[in-house]
Amino acid sequence: MDSPPPPGAPPSRRFDGRRPDSVPAARRFVVSVLERASVPEETLETARLLVSELAGNSFLHARTETEVTVHVDRARVRVEVADRRPDRMPLPRECPPNAGTGRGLGVVAELADRHGVDREGGQKKVWFELLREKGGAEAPSRWGPPRPLTGRDTAPVVLIDLPGALHVTSQQHRHAVLRELVLAGAVGDRLGVDPEDLLAAHDTNNLLSAAALAALDDRPGAAGVRTVTLALPADAGPAVRLLRRVLETAEEAGREELLLTRPGLPQSQALQDWFLDQITGQLDGALPTAWTVVPRDPSDSPLDLMPWDEEEVRTSRLPTVVVDDDNRIVAVNAPAADLLGWETDDLVGRPLTDLIPDHLRHRHRAAFSSLLLTGRPRILGRAVPLPALHRDGHLVPVRLLIQAQETSDGHTVFIGQMLPRSTALGPEPRPSHRRPVVRPTGLPEPPPPPHRLAAEEPPGLPEFARRPVAAAAATTATGRLSLLADVGRELADASDLGPGLHAVSAHLVRRLADWCVIDLLDGDTVERVGVMHRDGGRIASGGLEGRLPSVSERARGPLARALRGAGPLLLDGRIPSRPGECGLDSGYRSLFERFGASSAVVAPLRARREIFGALTLAREDPARPFVEDDLAFVDDLVRSVALAVENHRLYEGTRYVAERLQRDLLPVLPRVPGLEIAASYATSSVTTQIGGDWYDCFRLPDGDTALIIGDIAGHDLEAAIAMSQLRSMLRGIALDRQEPAEEVLGRLDAADRSLRSAATATCVYGRMRELPPGEWEFHFSSAGHLPPLLVDPGRGAGLLEGGTGLMLGTGHDLPREGASVRVPPGATLLLFTDGLVERRGEDLDDSLRRLCDQAVALAHEPLGTLCDELLIRLGADATDDVALLAVRPGRTDDAGRPGG
Repeated sequence: MDSPPPPGAPPSRRFDGRRPDSVPAARRFVVSVLERASVPEETLETARLLVSELAGNSFLHARTETEVTVHVDRARVRVEVADRRPDRMPLPRECPPNAGTGRGLGVVAELADRHGVDREGGQKKVWFELLREKGGAEAPSRWGPPRPLTGRDTAPVVLIDLPGALHVTSQQHRHAVLRELVLAGAVGDRLGVDPEDLLAAHDTNNLLSAAALAALDDRPGAAGVRTVTLALPADAGPAVRLLRRVLETAEEAGREELLLTRPGLPQSQALQDWFLDQITGQLDGALPTAWTVVPRDPSDSPLDLMPWDEEEVRTSRLPTVVVDDDNRIVAVNAPAADLLGWETDDLVGRPLTDLIPDHLRHRHRAAFSSLLLTGRPRILGRAVPLPALHRDGHLVPVRLLIQAQETSDGHTVFIGQMLPRSTALGPEPRPSHRRPVVRPTGLPEPPPPPHRLAAEEPPGLPEFARRPVAAAAATTATGRLSLLADVGRELADASDLGPGLHAVSAHLVRRLADWCVIDLLDGDTVERVGVMHRDGGRIASGGLEGRLPSVSERARGPLARALRGAGPLLLDGRIPSRPGECGLDSGYRSLFERFGASSAVVAPLRARREIFGALTLAREDPARPFVEDDLAFVDDLVRSVALAVENHRLYEGTRYVAERLQRDLLPVLPRVPGLEIAASYATSSVTTQIGGDWYDCFRLPDGDTALIIGDIAGHDLEAAIAMSQLRSMLRGIALDRQEPAEEVLGRLDAADRSLRSAATATCVYGRMRELPPGEWEFHFSSAGHLPPLLVDPGRGAGLLEGGTGLMLGTGHDLPREGASVRVPPGATLLLFTDGLVERRGEDLDDSLRRLCDQAVALAHEPLGTLCDELLIRLGADATDDVALLAVRPGRTDDAGRPGG
């Protein structure tokens, strides 16, 4: 194909750049030229690598005839790769360190002594040089600025609150998917994508990447939420829709394991959908929609990707385990290790399956593989009740809450928090009022990482897209009322104090200050729970929050004064140092030295004559300082925050009492010859309130076994107290009278009316009696409770509808009925509360049929496995507490397995 080069001309060769074999052919050509020139091995190997990158880039993005030219002299080796697409300039990308694609130009820039690109006539020439003699000044190298791929009229597309790190990850995933489709198509496997459509989609994706790179200027990979404006061809809408269709086809191929590239995780897919929707919508005339207001699935991560901090995991009070995408533990904290009987160092590096019971390992592997291969989560973002495996072999009942986190360094980690379920495992420590540790996963205990805000808004934004700069939104009466309302709403809507304070801080730095600090006080202990700056890049992850020195007698600075009740205090931004100042004062002064301030206000968080902490607000612009007139407004602000802190602490105290009461009341199951017994209890996955569900099981003096399941109306401390009273009365009556079940429930109802405030409750009380030889009879009565379920592996499942009566506490003294049923060996009798089956908007009969189907499918499993699986399959999304009590004639539960 090539004619011999003229005498003295450098060797060159042309290749068909539309074929993937052009890349290795170009590599062999360059190596042969350098070998003839006796180039040192190190230089030859570097050239081999770099020409592969440039030729591969030409194949993927130009797809024209490619000409490779090699210049060799005593000073240098220069390799040029030319194609006929001068409009498609090299586009270096911001790639995570572990990215598998998109790093070629970065490799060339790193390894070559010089590099660049030239446009001559109808072609583009990309080149690199390797110097054979080092030394001497060389001209700087660059790929050149990103250029639009068309000269047509452009239109602005405003991306409000674009999350930087998540955008990089999503963009990287698009490039990887399209690259693999191109390579597959080159060898004849089109995967359902028309070749012309694929090329057009590839071109459009490069256009979007170039526009985004140009808009992000010198911070292409900056983590944080920013508002940027893309300049795109006004008629690019159809091409972007085509790109979306191709990507959707590729994602489906990935889920079917037809691609090596894994499907994107939910938050990455959500951002991609939003990104493409914003482009097509705005090009059609629609208004922008901010990423921060787009509804997201519970399994999605927070607004942006934040690298998880091992130190934050270590210091969290909740048992926490972090695994990588190889399912190996990469971090674990002491509460998790203590809960499961391990040392923290012994767990790191182990597979997560070491902490999972045998009967759940296959399910875990299948779910984890499904997530990686399909991108479809099963339990991400949901608190699933299941047992963890203690080192000594016994099971520890927990609710496992998992969040996927695609970190900004290219890894995916899965952060799991084990929320202990109420069991009879012994007391837990009284809750501390110290801060929830900032974490990257959006879990219930702590706030997410600091919300990164842009230092400034890009020019030329339409009015509706502008965020108010610091102080601008809160200088008018209307603006102040709006900010007060938003602060109150955020605190009221937050599921926990940490996320609420985080959201409040985000409002403050957008609308009132340039930076703010929240410190909480518990006794003499000061905990810095949040530091937020409008420019998130000025805050090192996890470097400023944490425990501070105590408020000692030597503390005399503004923060110490506010924590003692003084203020709001107006500061001029300069905090002078004092001889012998304490750690609290010097640390507070260092914040002002680090961020700078022209003025500031520090105010105590005071509610009902108690100080809960302090809020610091600072402005950097001397033209807009805080003034005396601002202090009353700041006082109103901190009063709302203080009330939220106080309510949280009151609630946590009440919750602790109720949890402790409920945990202590759950029984240790008896060992009964000929009966296998298991029980489980799980609190609601969507509320932090305590319910009144309970179960009980004990031997009666005549040898029968009492089985009880019940549910008190309500979710608070009163419900837990009423549950304890009814449980104790029922146990006492049953042990004393030994009467039929209906008589016992009648006496319980009468005793309930003797209480100061009679409890409204449902309950099933029954007696299991052995009938020789080896058969069992269950005699029971129900007070308005859901019927027990009998599961016979040979005959299916059926609800025991007999023995029904009014619920307890109605005030009506009506006769109660009893019923009896034979329970054959191997059959399972299941008593359960309504949280297992009732779902909003679903007919109860449908819910009970689903329970029957699942119970039949699990009929041959060990009884403990059956309870665990029912909780996982039916109770993961429960909006109410769930209690289960199961018995099975046939063998003794020698382990005496406790509830859970």
